[in-house]
Amino acid sequence: MNELIDIEVVYGLPHKQVLLSLKVPTGTTIEHAIKLSGIVKHFPEIIPSEATVGIFSKPDKLESTVKQGDRIEIYRPLIADPKEMRKLRAERAQQVNKS
Repeated sequence: MNELIDIEVVYGLPHKQVLLSLKVPTGTTIEHAIKLSGIVKHFPEIIPSEATVGIFSKPDKLESTVKQGDRIEIYRPLIADPKEMRKLRAERAQQVNKS
């Protein structure tokens, strides 16, 4: 029989955040832990097999095995490319300086 470990699964939007604590068997993958957590009931837009995830702010793979005390973070997709946004801000700043 597999030993159970304590983990957390978190996801948040600007207006709603959920942190779920649960026990999972040792050897559980991140993807399976997301499914076991039931977080999809709170956020139906999450597709566990396609989620971008990390453990304590460090990006990780869905196939990775969770360890005692891990906090699985499910990341929202980026609305805009950060590099592109910096470029646009720089261009705007140049326009303001020319005025």
